[in-house]
Amino acid sequence: MQNFISLLKQSISQETLIYISFGNVRNKSTLYRKVTIRPVLLRNQLSYQATYHFEKKVTHKNFKQEDCISFCIELLKDSFKQCNLFCEDADYQILAAKVDKLKIIKSSPSKRKEDIQLSHNQEKQYIIPDGEPCDFLIHLGVMTKEGRVIQRHYNKFRQINRFLEIVSDVIDYLPDRAKIIDFGCGKAYLTFALYYYLNFKLKKDVTIIGLDLKEDIIDFCNKIASQLHYDRLVFQMGDIAEYQETAKADMVVTLHACDTATDFALIKAVCWEASVILSVPCCQHELFSQIHNDINFPILKQGILKERFSAILTDSLRALKLTEHGYDVSMIEFTSLEHTAKNIMIRAVSDVNRKNQQTAAMKQAAEEFKTLCSFWNVNPTISKLC
Repeated sequence: MQNFISLLKQSISQETLIYISFGNVRNKSTLYRKVTIRPVLLRNQLSYQATYHFEKKVTHKNFKQEDCISFCIELLKDSFKQCNLFCEDADYQILAAKVDKLKIIKSSPSKRKEDIQLSHNQEKQYIIPDGEPCDFLIHLGVMTKEGRVIQRHYNKFRQINRFLEIVSDVIDYLPDRAKIIDFGCGKAYLTFALYYYLNFKLKKDVTIIGLDLKEDIIDFCNKIASQLHYDRLVFQMGDIAEYQETAKADMVVTLHACDTATDFALIKAVCWEASVILSVPCCQHELFSQIHNDINFPILKQGILKERFSAILTDSLRALKLTEHGYDVSMIEFTSLEHTAKNIMIRAVSDVNRKNQQTAAMKQAAEEFKTLCSFWNVNPTISKLC
């Protein structure tokens, strides 16, 4: 810990600190999943602003220089097992699974101080910024060659960045060399964004397979990937339910897979022991025809209410089944590319080291799953995940 404290004091006193990120929470009870810290100018005084990243909101707190150091020490001791310190001279990754045995990994600097705005009221900072040419966005017609986002595609641009923000929150669960499968990729805006972000922004060694049923879409995406020299990005034709890939996948993405296609994608993800699952379900029709409960008939007799409740029940059962298999599951808001109301994302992460400690929660989820199915008289496809 003393080495970390010395490094922190030096970077702050010499004003070489650019950005700090804390992740990989120690306790599941921690309400926020990530904390980032950046220098800000408040009344012409250099201070530090901490951003707490909750599931559906962020909050901020400002610190003086001396208070920032003690705050960071407290975070690493009590809340997080990892810290990334970005300075002018180098990047430092601090691994703190055991507080008394920190491991510090030094690498070349990846951020420049001139790229950081010290203004307190700065504009939204996107992972892929507007005004900076990005090859795949240019090829897909979202951005001009000069790097300006085309106005009619600005919603899509924001949605791409929102997706990458979600990915950034689970990045600690992925190995540096990872395989990702994107079921139902469509025109693959997010698939290309994921490849660009992981391989070029974060310098990871990631292979991505995009899967879709439409041959013309697959041909289009493979052509773009070839033109961009995205050598480890491949698109294939195939149905989610019948996909026979047997190699382990570290991450599975399924956005707007229709009805039970989402369930088959989740089942395969668990069978592959994927560390990260990001799923935005769509068109949950399966339980609509099954659901029955005399007590709640006054609600269910209204078609629109029955449809909406069926979707909620479907996703609740999916979350319980994933929890039963050792995943830490949360539901977060995600705005779809199609601008639909289907904007709830199932975010599930699995830490092999923690699975053995989650036996009670897994058993409870299994019992709750059975109780819900019995109460509502349903047998969802996700039940096949035994």
